Amino acid sequence: MNKTKTKTARLIVAASETDPDILYATKFWAPDPFVFLQRNGKRTLVLSDLEIDRGRRQADAHEFVMFSELEREVQGKSKKTPTYEKVLAHFLKKRGVTSAAVPANFPLRYAEELAANNIRVRAAEGLYWPEREAKSDKEIEMMGRALRITEAGLKRAIEVLKASKPGRRKRLRWNGKPLTSEALRAEIDSAVLRAGGIPAGTIVAGGDQACDPHERGHGPLYAGSLIILDVFPRDAKTGYFGDMTRTVLRGRASDAQKKLWETVKAGQALALKRIKAGIDGMAIHTAIQEFFTSRGFPTEVRNGRRVGFFHGTGHGLGLEIHEHPRLQKVILKDRQVLTVEPGLYYPGVGGTRLEDVVVVTKSGCKILSHFPKQLEI
Repeated sequence: MNKTKTKTARLIVAASETDPDILYATKFWAPDPFVFLQRNGKRTLVLSDLEIDRGRRQADAHEFVMFSELEREVQGKSKKTPTYEKVLAHFLKKRGVTSAAVPANFPLRYAEELAANNIRVRAAEGLYWPEREAKSDKEIEMMGRALRITEAGLKRAIEVLKASKPGRRKRLRWNGKPLTSEALRAEIDSAVLRAGGIPAGTIVAGGDQACDPHERGHGPLYAGSLIILDVFPRDAKTGYFGDMTRTVLRGRASDAQKKLWETVKAGQALALKRIKAGIDGMAIHTAIQEFFTSRGFPTEVRNGRRVGFFHGTGHGLGLEIHEHPRLQKVILKDRQVLTVEPGLYYPGVGGTRLEDVVVVTKSGCKILSHFPKQLEI
């Protein structure tokens, strides 16, 4: 039997603007799905007429095939245009592919059509590209650029808050208008765009809104209220994400607010000191929770609502905003890039979260984000 035909290939059919595995493999941005086939070290892309010339210039691949040519072969004399999955099956059969490893999110309809053509697909266990976990020097450099874009957004937020003034009932005003979460988010996102990024769900949440960690924030912002600014844009050039959070307050903080903020800052510092390759991430997470409890901030349920530190300490960052690993679920490895973002949330006082990005090293960690931590503005 021909060994080439029986060797398992790697197959992805996805749009690289939204699928990190195909972007990682090809370094090519495209808004619509295309075919990636890797076999015996050779990478082949099947692209539309619209994309194929740009693909030849920009994509990391050895061979480029025009989808329309395959489509005509399948269509033959029929007047009916074949479906995408039938063209895909035809392409693989032409290449003698009988089995392929695909990502876990491979479309079911495509898998069914391939099975009908005696082409076996199996979802890869764990990470589709295990090498994505350990970031290269080039990737770390690109993530540094994404973080500079993130910092441009945070810088603009601080500028606007500094220029704002409290009005009636402590509502902040800026440029003669009420300063809302929506208005401040628009300023952050505009700064991100100007810096070369793509804004992605920026959080500007004040007061008790910030006690729901993924609440984006809405309505007026107030003097004397804790405001969480969580900015996580994508670099439009490379696709890598930045992710940073700062918690600020316009005016003077109360003793309770200061204690909350300082405790979170100290908890993050505790984590940063302990991170290094070989350490159990859960041990770090547990140490932070115990530290917070010792400072009078337990994690519990009050009046039917979660309070304290009830989310993870951090997550992997790269071509996804939340990618493998979750800090508290792994033994840390050299060259993982992670966020470190403890938080405390108590309605009536407010929420505080501080987040930075680090590279795990054999002796500790290197902090990639550099924006200052300042409570009062």
